Amino acid sequence: MKPEGDRDWPDATVHLGQFDRATANDIAGELEAAGIFWWYKEPGFFSQIWEVGVRLFVDRERLSEAKEIVERVRRGGPSPGARSND
Repeated sequence: MKPEGDRDWPDATVHLGQFDRATANDIAGELEAAGIFWWYKEPGFFSQIWEVGVRLFVDRERLSEAKEIVERVRRGGPSPGARSND
């Protein structure tokens, strides 16, 4: 059964990585802009003692595209199609 909500869940999601909150937020924005389904899991109350960061999961079918986004965000590069404010 798929969870109810405003988006359809893909058949399978996979772990994209674990990131600090700011980086995870930047990646999530780029994933949304690319139309890639994603979700996250933060550490629980006790596990936050030893587990740092947010785990992101993405649609398995678009994993390679999501990994490219991660690398671009880490490099601090603009998203494709982004326009300069100049």
